[in-house]
Amino acid sequence: MKIDTSRRGFLSAGLMLPVAGMSANIDWFDAHPTSQPSANSQIKLEYRTLGRTQLKVATVGFGCMITSDPSVIKRAADIGINYFDTARVYQQGNNERMVGAALKDKRKQIVLSTKSVAGDKDGLLKDLDTSLKELGTDYVDVWYLHAKNAPGDIRDDMIEAQQLAKKQGKIRFAGVSTHTGQQALLTWMAQKAAFDVALVAYNFSMDRTMDDAIERAAKAGIGIVGMKVMAGGFRRMKSSDALYEKLSREGAMLSALKWTIKNQNVTTTIPSMTDMDQLEENLKAMSTPFSATDQKLIASHRDFIRPLYCNMCGDCEGTCAKGLPVAEVLRGLMYAEGYRNFALGREHFLQIAGNNLSVRCDACDQCTVKCPHGVHVAQRMQRAQELFA
Repeated sequence: MKIDTSRRGFLSAGLMLPVAGMSANIDWFDAHPTSQPSANSQIKLEYRTLGRTQLKVATVGFGCMITSDPSVIKRAADIGINYFDTARVYQQGNNERMVGAALKDKRKQIVLSTKSVAGDKDGLLKDLDTSLKELGTDYVDVWYLHAKNAPGDIRDDMIEAQQLAKKQGKIRFAGVSTHTGQQALLTWMAQKAAFDVALVAYNFSMDRTMDDAIERAAKAGIGIVGMKVMAGGFRRMKSSDALYEKLSREGAMLSALKWTIKNQNVTTTIPSMTDMDQLEENLKAMSTPFSATDQKLIASHRDFIRPLYCNMCGDCEGTCAKGLPVAEVLRGLMYAEGYRNFALGREHFLQIAGNNLSVRCDACDQCTVKCPHGVHVAQRMQRAQELFA
C-alpha cells in the first residue's frame, strides 16, 4: 500500500514510501557561484564559503534523510543547489544508494557529505568504504562523525580514521554532527585543528548563546551547516487550531529558513525536502530577505510549537527519575509528527530506548523533568510511548 509522503497527510502508524515526482526538463548548469540560472528563471541563488574548506555552497542545501523521490534531488541539482547531505544509517542504508544514483551525472558539480555513527576507527573506515560504494563515488567532500554530543564522544582513534581517510583521498574534509550539548562541543572543536565542518541544529527557537558558539567556531575556520532549521517542521500536523491554519497558509516555515540563513556565520542549511512543492518553497529563502513580517510569523509559530518541540538544549539531561533520555525520545516523536515519518521516528525510539522500553511516564505521580522552554514533557513522552512502544 502506498502512503502519501508529501506534506498533506499523516498516518501515525504508516511507513514512508516513494511518491511520484515531476520530471525536470531544464538544462544543467555549473553550480559554481558565478553561474546563474537560465534567463527565464526567477530563482536567485546565494553562495557562501564553507569555512576553511573554501568550498562554495548554496545557502539552501538539501537534507536527503527522508527523501524517497530521486527526481526531487535531481531537480535541486539542476537548479543549482550544490550541497547534499546523507548518512550511512539513513533509510537502513538505502538513502546513500538513491542519492548516489540521482547525482551520478553531476558529481563534479556538487558537494556531497555523508556520516557514520560507528564508535571506533575500524568501524568508521568500514562504513566509509560502504558509503563510497553505495554513493558510486571514490570520495566524499565532507565526512561526519555522526551524532556526537560531547567532546568525550570523540576518541582519538575516530580522529585518526578521518585523518587516514584524508590521506587516502577518500574524503576531502572532516566534520562532526551534533544535536545536543552543541555549544560545548563547538567550543572544543574550535580549539582543535582536526575538524573542518560542524553540522549543528540551529533555528529560531534556540537561545542566542548558540549564535555566540557558532560565531566562535566560524572565526576558527570551521564551516557551519545548519540542520533542524524549521524547528521540527510541524507544518504537517493535522490541527483544527486556527493559529496553525494561519501559520501554515502564510508560510511560517519559509520564514524559519530565512531566519537561519540570515546569520552570515551559517554557510548552508539542509532542510528536508520530499516533494517539488517543498523544494520550490525553500528556494524562495535565497531570493527574499528576512523581514518584519517573517519575524512576526516565527514568533507566532514559536508560541504554537512551544509545548511540542524539544530543541535539545540539554538542560533536562539526567533529570528524569526513570533515567529516560528525554531529548532523544522527543526527537523520535518529532520525526513522526513533524516530519511525518513514522518509520524513522520508531526506529530512532527503539535505538535509544534500550532497557527503558517498558517504562511508562503515566505511571509516575509527577514528572521530574522541567523544560525551561515550555515543552509539555510528560504529555509528549506519553505520546511517544503510545506511538512507538
